[in-house]
Amino acid sequence: MGGHDAGDVASRIVVEAFDELAGASYVSIEDMERCVKRAKDLVDDLPGGDRGAPGSTLVVAGYSMQDGVPFWLIANIGDSRAYIWRAGTLEQVSRDHSVVQELIESGEIDAAAALAHPERHVITRAIGALEDADAEFIIIPLQAGARLLLCSDGLTGEVSDAAICEVLTTSSSPDEAIDSLVEAALASGGRDNITVVLVDAVGTVMADEITLTGISSVDEDTLRSSRL
Repeated sequence: MGGHDAGDVASRIVVEAFDELAGASYVSIEDMERCVKRAKDLVDDLPGGDRGAPGSTLVVAGYSMQDGVPFWLIANIGDSRAYIWRAGTLEQVSRDHSVVQELIESGEIDAAAALAHPERHVITRAIGALEDADAEFIIIPLQAGARLLLCSDGLTGEVSDAAICEVLTTSSSPDEAIDSLVEAALASGGRDNITVVLVDAVGTVMADEITLTGISSVDEDTLRSSRL
């Protein structure tokens, strides 16, 4: 999701930086890190405008495999989000890089207050526009019946987690769920770009947390920063 001058160009470049991974059987954290670095280098080369340097947030997920165990490998920079829906429960698995998230973590405000905070749209990490472009990585067990949702804050800023969960619970297909989520965001105001990607996991091997713990250098539910 792009911001500042030429944000549309920056966000397109970020997407294109990951083209090499399209169609791959699986991806590694090294693959992700390489594409993030390429995106950062390309966006950094763009000229700045009156409102500052072009920039983009990022949330990306890839299918990965370690020792025969399948999982989602997720990376994010900024406040675009990744959620996992499992058995009627929605969980945000990415962590926002934003001013309000830092205030929540420090205990200065709660999640409810963050929704109306005047700096709720101010991010602390971005590709290009900000010096800090470190990606955080997380791995999530790939379980049959689960749904992976990637979205911009144009959705989460307009539609509550409870409402998102209700749509994912009641929609039979990804297309139906995406249409319902976008319509809900538009009905609530649609004040920002609304981007939604939804992937259903089908026919996968069930993996538990014990199986995943300790694989490679990344543990399940452990965020890691990538210094570029």
